[in-house]
Amino acid sequence: MLDKYGVGQDPLCYPGSTVLRNRLGLTDAQTLHDAERTLSEIAASTIDFDLPPYDLPYLQQIHRILFDDVYEWAGELRTVDISKGGTHFCNVTRIEAEAAKLFRRMATANWFEGLARQQLISAVAEFYGDLNMVHPFREGNGRAQRILFDHIIINAGYEISWWEVAEHEWVQANIDAVVCDYRALTVIFQRCIGQAIG
Repeated sequence: MLDKYGVGQDPLCYPGSTVLRNRLGLTDAQTLHDAERTLSEIAASTIDFDLPPYDLPYLQQIHRILFDDVYEWAGELRTVDISKGGTHFCNVTRIEAEAAKLFRRMATANWFEGLARQQLISAVAEFYGDLNMVHPFREGNGRAQRILFDHIIINAGYEISWWEVAEHEWVQANIDAVVCDYRALTVIFQRCIGQAIG
């Protein structure tokens, strides 16, 4: 039985099920999805903004705060290779190295500080798509990564809001980025990144 990430019988799932083991004891996928979304939205409000440098442990801390009420493994790197649809995410043996490479490149770019809005949009669209391919966690990658990019964009001096993005549009944009086509992500960030802060 393959789960939505195509990993077969994942040890993190209940036996014979595609539902991830969780602290809530929920065995229905939709109920777990709804609870996970609600609890992570509440937890997100407790995450403080920090200045760079940012790195994989910083992203893991965000994930831990978001999902600790739901999963014992919140904040831990995944231990199985996963794919979604036709997209194969980073091999587990390469997660730390590939993430480090991307964070180093962002650090070298001075976390995009001082960029004009259009330059920032192009830069974060590319880095978002590339970091999404690393997909370091078994579940909850998008939510954790969006908060990380909230911090990156705010630190760069701009407002950010994700409210105007439909889920199907977001998913397709990330699929396009797999082959380094960042146009759809650029359109999304064009809409989501607001004016310069103060």
